[in-house]
Amino acid sequence: MSAGAERVEELILGNPTFSQVTNEIASPMERRPGPAWWGAFLTAASVLTLGVVLIGYTMSTGIGVWGLNRTVGWGYDITNFVFWVGIGHAGTLISAILLLFRQRWRTSIARAAEGMTIFAVLCAAIFPLIHMGRPWLAFWVFPYPNTRGPISVNFRSPLLWDVFAISTYFTVSLLFWYVGLIPDLATMRDRSTGWRRRIYAFLALGWDGGTRTWQRYEKACVLLAGLATPLVVSVHTIVSFDFATSVIPGWHTTIFPPYFVAGAVFSGFAMVITLLLVTRKVLGLERYITASHFEKMARVLLTTGMIVGFAYATELCIALYSGNRYERFTFENRAFGPYAWAYWTMVACNVLVPQVFWWARARRSALVLFVAACLVNVGMWFERFNIIVTSLHRDYLPSSWSYYTPTLVEMGILLGSFGLFFTCFLLFVRFAPVVAFHEVKLTLAEQRETPHAVR
Repeated sequence: MSAGAERVEELILGNPTFSQVTNEIASPMERRPGPAWWGAFLTAASVLTLGVVLIGYTMSTGIGVWGLNRTVGWGYDITNFVFWVGIGHAGTLISAILLLFRQRWRTSIARAAEGMTIFAVLCAAIFPLIHMGRPWLAFWVFPYPNTRGPISVNFRSPLLWDVFAISTYFTVSLLFWYVGLIPDLATMRDRSTGWRRRIYAFLALGWDGGTRTWQRYEKACVLLAGLATPLVVSVHTIVSFDFATSVIPGWHTTIFPPYFVAGAVFSGFAMVITLLLVTRKVLGLERYITASHFEKMARVLLTTGMIVGFAYATELCIALYSGNRYERFTFENRAFGPYAWAYWTMVACNVLVPQVFWWARARRSALVLFVAACLVNVGMWFERFNIIVTSLHRDYLPSSWSYYTPTLVEMGILLGSFGLFFTCFLLFVRFAPVVAFHEVKLTLAEQRETPHAVR
């Protein structure tokens, strides 16, 4: 290759024909599910059932069955809420922002990431609802005309803006995901028979594959991507305001908005890596979801992990040099207090583990990626636990200090949320293409036109 020749990385391996692409991606939906899928589905559904039963028990008994006390009023529920909202970030980031920047490597992973966003936001929505105690009155959080007089929503509360931001984010993400699916649903319509054909035909909205249809489709995708991009930033920024606008030491800090957004991207990419490593192996999609995709996601993980580590150091330095003894005590308590184990677990998983991705071999190793991504997910859950619980359990009054221990009910509901997430994802990979047919074919065509594609 000449020195001036363009080097483009090969994102689709083996140079398959377009017909092979369609057959291989459609195969998981057209064949009977194997033992691996059934085993995973029954496990996820069982855990989901456990979570539903425990939520029902909580509703019938009251949230006194949780480990909350007069000091720690937010425990597992809000920790889980912030964790799942963060997971839901990467899908739209990959789909919308990388689409606007014309990043070719998004094509094989965007669909799964978009689905992950929808399911994660659903999981997040559970926890504020059950934390209300009477979820059937949840519609009170919306500012609609009513006869309750002065009892109305408070527009100055970030909790209300959480409702607006997350519901808008969910709606736009769902629309973006569905619009992106339409050409592939039409492909499945044309390959199916019987009741499957009727369902796919209904969902494909009469897609005819004409030139004008494709032009409108691409315009709609770009418009939705432009609409969704600011939401990526706004959602977790507003979630951070739930804490940053308070006067509680450990929460009252201006670094929270960028810190939360970087952390959300960090945890979201870790979950995408975890899901896609399993998905490509089980569905036999190794030639479409390649080591190159994982290497790029690992680079994002390393970068955002360093931003998160810098944020930890910054808030620690600000607390130590602020002259505010309450802030200083809060951070000393995090590092050396009763919950020090949680703090150092967070630091080890979120700051030290991603450093392994400085090595190219680690970025392309499925085992290293899977272990590191799982540890980052654990670390990011503990980050939210540290922010919420360790800031609350020792407040201004030493007489109120307490130790929060979650009950089995809370742990079961957390497991149930994972059951909901994986049940939805497993159903998704059975009934919709987990990789976009047309985007892969476009990438393949560009790859063929580039004579110097390299692996």
